[in-house]
Formats: sequence, structure tokens, C-alpha cells
Amino acid sequence: MNTKMKNIICYCSIAICLLSTSVITYGQQQIYKGEIVIVPLELRQKGDSLYIAMDYKLNNVNIDTRKSTDFIPVLTSNTNSRNLPKVSVKGKNNYKTYQRMLSLLNNKEKKVYEQNAPYAVIKGYKNSTQIFRYRYVIPYENWMESAHLDLKKDVCGCGNTSTMELQHLVESVSTEKTATIVIEPYEVTPHLAYINAEVEAIKHRSMTNESFLDFAVAQTDIRPEFGNNPVELKKIRSAIEGIKNDNGVTIRSIDITGYASPEGSLALNRKLSEARALSLQNYLQERYDLKKDQYSIHFGGEDWDGLVKLIDLSNMDYKQEVLSIIENTSVENGREKKIMDLAGGRPYKYMLKNMFPSLRRVIYKVNYNVSNFNIDQAKEVIKNRPQNLSLNEMYMIANTYEKGTSEFNDIFETAVRMYPENETANLNAAVAALARRDMVSAERYLKNIKAKIRIPEYDNAMGVLEMLKGNLNRAESWLKGASDAGLKEADRNLEELNKKRGIDQKIESVKTK
Repeated sequence: MNTKMKNIICYCSIAICLLSTSVITYGQQQIYKGEIVIVPLELRQKGDSLYIAMDYKLNNVNIDTRKSTDFIPVLTSNTNSRNLPKVSVKGKNNYKTYQRMLSLLNNKEKKVYEQNAPYAVIKGYKNSTQIFRYRYVIPYENWMESAHLDLKKDVCGCGNTSTMELQHLVESVSTEKTATIVIEPYEVTPHLAYINAEVEAIKHRSMTNESFLDFAVAQTDIRPEFGNNPVELKKIRSAIEGIKNDNGVTIRSIDITGYASPEGSLALNRKLSEARALSLQNYLQERYDLKKDQYSIHFGGEDWDGLVKLIDLSNMDYKQEVLSIIENTSVENGREKKIMDLAGGRPYKYMLKNMFPSLRRVIYKVNYNVSNFNIDQAKEVIKNRPQNLSLNEMYMIANTYEKGTSEFNDIFETAVRMYPENETANLNAAVAALARRDMVSAERYLKNIKAKIRIPEYDNAMGVLEMLKGNLNRAESWLKGASDAGLKEADRNLEELNKKRGIDQKIESVKTK
């Protein structure tokens, strides 16, 4: 046990939990979600000073955006009392208002404010999970000999003492001579391992969009000025040119799939859809230097799924009856005829006018290759077209920043956003979340990993997550697996786990005395 631990005294045998359930209400209004725990560590006289120490532990805290919750330590005896500087945990908008208020103070107002300023103002949103240390020293006075330490909780942030909750923290002041040696809870330092992705020899990418071109009845040629075609054709050109003009990008092929609305025969719909898709191909061939064999044309079928979605979103008459026919009658068994006969054809006519036109669409998919980039190039590409980077290139960018910084973590958040199903991207994003002790995000990313073959970096991340959650036995099982596989970070985490387990056992022994 080091000197610092030996000097820490008067450890309360229980942590004061300020929130017994996941939601606390003040009156009928919800104030915050999550858990805030205060652990008193020290109330001690040493010479002519009084030392106060406690930890504020926030676990997935979300304060109402307009509100704050203030925690005010109070030193009280039979004859006197003193409020110590408060800790204020603020919701998002309340925190911004506080920052604006500070920025508008002149020098004179700042001096007045600093005389009664909070000990700290903490962000209490975005599932805030952190440990804040409160350490304060004041001149010792005789009346403090019989004092105890309480905590007022102002859940509305309004300063109305009559509505504040009061929690008892420490029974009495200890002195240097009679101090009881206690042990501060051990806070583990996780050791984390990222994994690099394999280099992509050729980076294959694709971009898929849909277009709603207007065609005259039973016609298949594209008329650039007809209906909404000027807008739709401009969108198609912008999308293709955005790729074509991008440095380091080569278009391989373009797939065009035509979909039809359900009216008419399947054979006629196939013929119209393929012809309309071919018209789009011809339109693009006239403008871009792609060969004919770089295009492929497909018939996507009659778009009944799209029709169901439109019906679900509508308030049309006979809505449920139409949906029932679609669900229970196949196309081959006369689905369209049954709908046409329903209610004298009124629902069918409504869909023919208001829904069918939007089902006659074309999906175009541009397939392209992207060249590899050096670090400087990659740092520019990630700003505007991160999808053109490989995971390996993103990993190299991340390693140009110090681990744990916001720049370092942002790279892995970008990577998992670009590749949401990639297990390497999810693992590295989870590790970055663990580094900032964001256990909620880490657990979400780790759940996305379904690999049948376990890798030591994954086992290590799972072990760290369980260790931070306090599940030491489960953590040990995961970490031993990673250690057996030769991961050095897992060995160091097992050392951390054993330290925490030893300190926890000593704390328990103090509590039982």
C-alpha cells in the first residue's frame, strides 16, 4: 500500500447512492436519467487545515437539457455550519447558457463570480460516464471538531433550500492522531489493443441511386424537357460526374435496373422497363466515354413491395382490404384483377393516379475502383469522401494522432460509419469507446461482431468492458483467453484486475470491522 493510500482516512463503509432507480423525479417532472454516486473518502484535520475528499461517479447520466442538478457539501455542527463549493451537473442547453453567461462577464463581474463560483461544472448529457474527484482544503476552526459532512442536492438548480434533499456523508472529523487508515477504491487503467485491417489491393466501391424519370404513356424514349425529367436527369449527371471527376477514381461499369408499376401484363411491363432502362443507357453513352459493354440492363419486376409501402403511408379508402388482397393472393392467381374489382374499382383508380407513377423508377448503380492514397492524400480524402478510403488507410491516419485524443477517436467513428457491418471497424470503434470509458457505445459495437473465430483483441476488449462494469470474474475469463493467445495488453489487464480485486477485498475487510 503506498503512502497516498495510507493517508486517506475516514472512508465511509457504504457509497451514498443518490439515485435508487434509473429515473429520478422532482415533483411530477423528470430531472435526469442514469446514476450519480457520491463516494466520501476523507474528512480529516491535519494541523491548521481541514481536508475534504469525495468522488462523484456518473454512469450513463442524461440531465434534462434545460436543467441542472447541484450537489452542495455542507459542514455542520451544533453551533455552526458552512456550505462548501458546489458541483453542478448540467443538461446540454443549460450548459451552453452557462458558458455564454461566463463569456459575457466583464472583469469586475468575473471577480464577483469567482468568489462564489462552483467547484466544478460538469456536462451531464450524451450518457455521461465519468469519475470526478472533489478535493478541498479549508482553514480548521474549533467548531469543526464536532462537525459532520452532509450533502444537499438541488434537483431543480434553483437554489431554494427548502426543496433540497439532504444526504448524510461522514459522521465526524478525524484528526491526524486518531485517523483510521482506509483504502481508496482502485481505479483500473485499461490496456487496449487495436487491430489493423488488411490492405485492399484494389478498392472496389459502388454508388446506388434511384431516379423517377417521366415517360409519355406507353413510350420508352427519354424526353429531357418532359415532366420532371430536367430535375431527375440533372441529379443523375451530378452523381456520375461526382465520381468520374474524383481524383484516383475509375468507373468500371454502370448497372441500370428498371422497375414497373403493377398495371398491365408482366410481359408488357418487362418490355417497357427494359426499354426505358436502355433509353437511360443511351442518354449516358452520349455524354460519357464509357463503352457499351460497361453497361448492363436488368428488369427489377413489378414493384409490389414499393406499392405496399406507399399504401401503408396513405389514408386511402379500403386500405386494409387492398393490403389483404396483396398479402393473400399471388399475381398468378389474379391479384391485380381482385384489386380492380374491389369497391367498383375506386381504390385501384386512386392508386393508378397517385401511386403507380412513382413505382416506375430506375435504379442505377455505378461501380468504380479507387486508387490507394498516402497519408497526406488520405487526410484530405477523409474530409469529403471517406468512402474512398480503406480501413487500412483510416488506421494509418489515426496513428498520426495521439491515442485517446478526439482526432484519434473520430477516425474510428468515421470508419464504423462507412463500414457498419465490418468487424474490424466495429472492434476498433469499441476499443476507442473503452478508452474514453464510454461503455454503452463499446458494448453496442462489440455486439455487431459475429465472427466464428475469436481473436485476442476482441477477447481483450470484452475483458476490459466487463472489468470496467465491475464483473471481475467474467473479465478474467475473457482476458485469460487473450493472454493465452499471446496478447501482451491482456497480461497487463490481468495485473490491473488482480490489483483491483486485492484492494476490493481490503475495503470489504475494513467495512466489516
